[in-house]
Amino acid sequence: MCGPVSELELLTEGWGLIEAPRVDEQDRLYFSDVPNGGVYRRLPSGEIETVIPKRRGVGGMVFHRDGGLVISGRNIQHVNDGEIRVLFDPGFPGFNDLHTDSLGRVYVGSLKVDPFEEGAENPGGELWRLGAEGQVTEMYGGGLLTNGIGFSPDGSLLYHADSVPGRVWVSDVEDDSLANKRVFVEDRVNATDGLAVDVEGGVWVAQPSGGKVQRYTPDGVADLYVTIPDPMVTSLCFGGADLKDLYVVTGGQSQLGGCIYRTRVDVSGVPVPQATI
Repeated sequence: MCGPVSELELLTEGWGLIEAPRVDEQDRLYFSDVPNGGVYRRLPSGEIETVIPKRRGVGGMVFHRDGGLVISGRNIQHVNDGEIRVLFDPGFPGFNDLHTDSLGRVYVGSLKVDPFEEGAENPGGELWRLGAEGQVTEMYGGGLLTNGIGFSPDGSLLYHADSVPGRVWVSDVEDDSLANKRVFVEDRVNATDGLAVDVEGGVWVAQPSGGKVQRYTPDGVADLYVTIPDPMVTSLCFGGADLKDLYVVTGGQSQLGGCIYRTRVDVSGVPVPQATI
């Protein structure tokens, strides 16, 4: 580790590829097992509960204002106490990570190849926005492997990871559109996966080929990092009452399988708004 963080705490192990971590107000950590299926939550006691059984490919989730979760996978669903409401199902092979803006609209990246089909030709996916009245807007295309999404503290910038070129893009949020899409950071060696933003505007990026979480300053300079004992770090989120607990999930490339780790940092994460769609 490098920077103002505490020692890593291993919370759970033995999973497949873990994705989509989120922590609720009761300090319960939600996460998915992408290849094996299911959405789960870890209670503060350490007990693991099944929230949504079997569903594979959940690469992103957010909490909904009315309860339950908005999740990705083969389509976008709102799942609440076992009731399923399909929000977007255009027939694509799937969707990956997602995030909400300050209005509770959901931004999500599409996958144009089956994530479980090796060697398939990839025409590239898009970034979509789902609104409260059912509006669906394509924001831009060209993403080879869409991943983490996040907003700057003031909501004026949107960050979006594309894992194949190892980039995080940044766009200006202007009225009802995104403008001036440009490269925020590029790391073809360590690659980019899930991300989260802190209240100072720092962007924390999971590195699936680098075995660490790397923080970048708002101007794209790498500063502190957290080394993880797994070469495939897939995603992260902030939690705890002060949002200074950093949760990191992995893809199961170590002998322990997919794991979840927790550490403390000295900067709070930006709260993730609840979905309103």
